[in-house]
Amino acid sequence: MKSPVSRRRFLRGLLMVGASATLASGFGCSTPTPAPTATPLPGGASPTAGSANTPTAAPGAGPAKVPASNATAAVPTQPPAATQAATTGVPLAVARGGNPEAITRAAIEALGGMSRFVKKGDRVVIKPNILTAAEPQYAVSTNPQVMATLVRLCLEAGAGQVQVFDFPTSNAATAYERSGIEKAVTAAGARMEKMSQLKYKKTPIPNGLDIKSWSIYEDVLTADVLIDAAIAKTHDLATLSMGMKNLMGVIQDRGSFHSNIGQRLADLSTVVRPTITVIDAVRVLVRNGPTGGRLSDVEEMNTVIASTDIVAADSYGATLFGKKGADLPYIRLAAEMGVGTMDLSEVDIREVTA
Repeated sequence: MKSPVSRRRFLRGLLMVGASATLASGFGCSTPTPAPTATPLPGGASPTAGSANTPTAAPGAGPAKVPASNATAAVPTQPPAATQAATTGVPLAVARGGNPEAITRAAIEALGGMSRFVKKGDRVVIKPNILTAAEPQYAVSTNPQVMATLVRLCLEAGAGQVQVFDFPTSNAATAYERSGIEKAVTAAGARMEKMSQLKYKKTPIPNGLDIKSWSIYEDVLTADVLIDAAIAKTHDLATLSMGMKNLMGVIQDRGSFHSNIGQRLADLSTVVRPTITVIDAVRVLVRNGPTGGRLSDVEEMNTVIASTDIVAADSYGATLFGKKGADLPYIRLAAEMGVGTMDLSEVDIREVTA
């Protein structure tokens, strides 16, 4: 199976072969040309998978407000029937079992293994959701065992450096420690970092329909591999917080970003393009998200979802809450903009038990 190519390797290859026409059409044009959703490569890989910041041109889509909802819905034990017959399309792994490390490994293996995405010497960024100084049992931040496993998989694949960071709403040092993530990823061999205000860069969003630029953390845009390691939980404004919502942790001025959040999340996803989106649904905050605070709001689902398509990953994640991707404006709008696939009948869903 052909490995996805990082932006850095892609540009290096273009320079070596003198592909000026390709460079002009892909990066040098002042006016982006809308393009349809990419056709999956053999094995289900998308031609754009693996690029952390390649813009995707888009047809128009209007702004949308996202309704707030904290209601608990029935949790399906199987995906929609239409998805079970899918054998082509972008790959999406769903691993279930009682051991977070085992199901994380199984999910990545079902995509072809981490070596498909991470090459020797690569700089990898893993972006968890570390919101507050809540302990792991409250399901506010990404599961520490899921994070540690992703680090180990990257290093086993030959990564030269693995960075882990987020910008919590509370004190970063305290949130890193109490979430259990700092201890777990440091023991696994990663570098846990505090985000620096000096590393935010105003970044064009040429295909954005509501925002045309925003300050984005530079390390995310320049990484060879970006892994979006979100936790699935309810959200009082966005309805659900998963892969796309987790990207808000790499921008500045998050308060302003909440205005027209559905379209703005879709716009942001055209330039911040994770190589893999991993959704931790081991323990899920099903009420009073995103901050929670009560164990009665948490349910064990013992599931990890992984895909090269952030829209597909979030669309499947919505089914854990009894919803469809189209129920969430940011998923629907991102699909309309060509970021990824919302229709699960067009996704190659690979279910495994570990």
